[in-house]
Parts: sequence; C-alpha cells; structure tokens
Amino acid sequence: MFSLKKVLRELPLFFLVFIIPMSGCSSSTNSVTPDEARAIAEEAYIFAFPMLENYRAMQAQAILPKIFNRFRHTTKLSGPDDTDVVRENNDTLYSVLWLDLRAEPVVVSVPPITDRYYTFQLLDLYTHNFGYVGTRVTGTGARTFVVAGPHWEGEKPDGADDFFRSESEFLLCLVRTGVNIDLPGDYEKVLGLQKQYAAKPLSSFLGLPAPEPFPMDIFPPFDQETADSPGFITYFNFLLGRLEIHPSEKDLIEKFGRIGIGPDFHFDENELSPAVRWAIQEGIDSAREQIWGCDNLLGETKNSWILSKRIFGSREQMQGKYLIRAGAARVGLYGVDLEEAYYPSSKFTPDGMTLNARENNYVIDFPAGSLPPVKELGFWSITMYSMPDQRMVHNPINRYSIGDRTPGLRYGEDGSLKIYLRKDVPEEGTENWLPAPDGPFSVTMRMYLPEDGALDPLYAPPPVMKVE
Repeated sequence: MFSLKKVLRELPLFFLVFIIPMSGCSSSTNSVTPDEARAIAEEAYIFAFPMLENYRAMQAQAILPKIFNRFRHTTKLSGPDDTDVVRENNDTLYSVLWLDLRAEPVVVSVPPITDRYYTFQLLDLYTHNFGYVGTRVTGTGARTFVVAGPHWEGEKPDGADDFFRSESEFLLCLVRTGVNIDLPGDYEKVLGLQKQYAAKPLSSFLGLPAPEPFPMDIFPPFDQETADSPGFITYFNFLLGRLEIHPSEKDLIEKFGRIGIGPDFHFDENELSPAVRWAIQEGIDSAREQIWGCDNLLGETKNSWILSKRIFGSREQMQGKYLIRAGAARVGLYGVDLEEAYYPSSKFTPDGMTLNARENNYVIDFPAGSLPPVKELGFWSITMYSMPDQRMVHNPINRYSIGDRTPGLRYGEDGSLKIYLRKDVPEEGTENWLPAPDGPFSVTMRMYLPEDGALDPLYAPPPVMKVE
C-alpha cells in the first residue's frame, strides 16, 4: 500500500553541474567541531526528511516488488476497512507509476477524459511537484507526454504533446481519477479508463532498439531506525547521487559535506569520533522536534477550520522553505498544489470544544451563496473520520463522505445547505446526513479545482456548530 497522507512545474532549462568528488568518495569530518556538526546535521535532516519519506515509499511500492515503469491501480474507493493509511479520500481511484529514467525517457499516454476530474502529478526525489497533466492543466482531450531524466540530452519527440524534465533519475507519477460511486456504472467506467493509461520506453514509442538496462541492485534497504540516526546520511548520499544538485543549493550541499554528505559519498558513522557522532544525533533529534512542531507554518485557523497554506508545489514555489516541506511530508506526503485541490479540516467547535458525537449533534450551515466554489468538472466533499485513529467510520447507510455529487442532497429554496454530523439518523432524514462515530471525530473538506477566489484569501467553510 502507498501512503497518501505521508506521501515543480517544468524545471529551469539549464542546470549547473555540481562538481564535487565522484561516486565512492567521502568528505573528511576531521575538521568539524561537535557544535558545527550538530548545527549542520539539524539543517541537513530537515532538508532530507521529505526525500527519506519518499524513499521509504519507493522501496515498498517499486524497489521491493520490482515495479518500475509500470502502472499499478487501486480498484476501489477507500473506506473504513482500509486501515493502512490515515485520512484517505473517498473521492478518487489512484494509479501509481514509479519511473526509472536512467536508461531513457518514458512516454505516458492518457485517453480522452471529458466527464470527470483527473490529474497526473509528477514528483521528483526532492518531492517537488514539477509537472501535471490533467483536467486543470491540459484539459479533457487525449494526451501523450514524455518524462526525461536530468542527463538525457534529447528534445520532445514527434507525436508527444508535453515534455517534462525531472531533476532526478527516479520519480513518481501519481494519478487521481474521480469516481461518483452513486452514479450507476461509474465505477466500471473508471476501471476502464485505468486500463487505457499506458507507459512505454521512448525507444519503443519511436520503434528504435532499446538501450542497455541499468543495474537494479543499487538500492540500500530502508530501515526507519537507521533513518532516524546518523545513518540517514547513507540514504541521503544515495539519493543525491540519483539527481542533479540545483545551482541554488550547491553551497548548501557543500556545507553538508563537512559531516560526510554528498552524492554517492561513502559514509560510515563508526568512522566518526564519539563526540561528533553524538552531536549529529542531537542535531537530528532537534530537527525532528521542529518538524513535528511546525503546524503553525502549515496552516491558519478560521471558523474552527484549519486552512492549509501552500505547503506543496514546484521548486520555484517551495524554494528554501525546507521546514515547511518537511512538515508537509510528515502530515501529507505527495500533496498536490492548492490550485489542484484544497483541504480544510476541522476537529473543534468555534469555542474550542472537541467534536464528539457521543455528547452532541452538529451541523454545518452553508448560507445561500457560500457553498465551496469549484470550477467546471471540479467538485467538493466532506469526509468523516473517527479520532484519534483518523479512519473512516462504519455506518448504517455506508456513507463516508458527502458533497455536491451526493444524490438527493436537499437544498433550501434560497440555495442554502445544511449538513448534519451525528451518530443517529436526523429527524430531517438521511439525505443531508454524514454519519459520525460514537465518540470524537474530525472532518476534512476537499475542493477539487477550487475557484481562484477560494485561494486568496483561503476559503473558510462555515463553522461546525453544536445543535442545542
């Protein structure tokens, strides 16, 4: 299973080659003091954290099962029996394509998708969103796009609509395809679309001989305990060797080299002095404390909703925002840009009381003209989660989310809307009922393709109010 809760536009045309010692070399740590090592390790771990989380996912999804350059699809929407991942959506089916671009680019083809929201999101090893194909960016027609690695010297081939160049040799293409489970036959239609998603090597696309494959025995096995220790440098060095160092970060990576960090550098923490090794661990511990304590950087609170700021995006959008990127990877690895989808969440009433359906009933009252604003083919939903486990909730009507696609939803004569959050059937009926657990809960609104005006300022839904 891949985690979507822990889980760049096109890159600049020119890259500056980062000239440092080649594969297998190491940088001396003899001259670094413990205080310097502590400070460098803290900064380096914050920088590396999204990359480590991404590598952990890549090992589970692509390296161990040996699935590169092939699609893997989910075939059912997430529900209460899916417990591997917290706060999953109940709106889209996912397709996963991990790409190995060392030998040559890969060509991806998409059929026409005219009746629903979809997006192909491209993420490099840094976890920057460096490209999109889908409803928002490329429209509803059939699309063929090429993804090339940093060392490929060619241009967009004939027959391709789009060309993306990644800063890294390995990357993730994550696909979301909207499903309306209440529309007869829609599930089967999306499964049919998934079968038409295709990926092939550029040589096959052009009818040319394939280049020699690269070895697949290069990946260090991921271990979380190692990743939380000075051993994280081993993973970091491996990943740095699989990408281009951006010119803006050349000096930063050179500074990290004082504790043995660099592309494919040899690193063995046993070769460090005890004082330096201990200082690096202290720096890691401090970095993790900052990553777990930076929620104020990730969002703002209004109407008892936490409104997510721009915490995912391209290199240009996220340049230098290393702590925000790390915090975002902790709470929602592989998040999309705000323009693609916007996710406010709530777990309190306006007076700061925890939402608890064992003790109270609640309502979200949308006045006329205040419904979540989304673009054509976009939609919105509100999903219910029990707390503290953050899972969807079994209920008698098998409804885990509610939104503008919910059939039979009752609006006021003026266009207003009330959503009832409670554990028992409301006296108003089930049409506007989002069943809650018998205890604490939280809700997340998802706005796919939000209107521009919903992002500046950030749209705040009406507060979740206790029914007296």
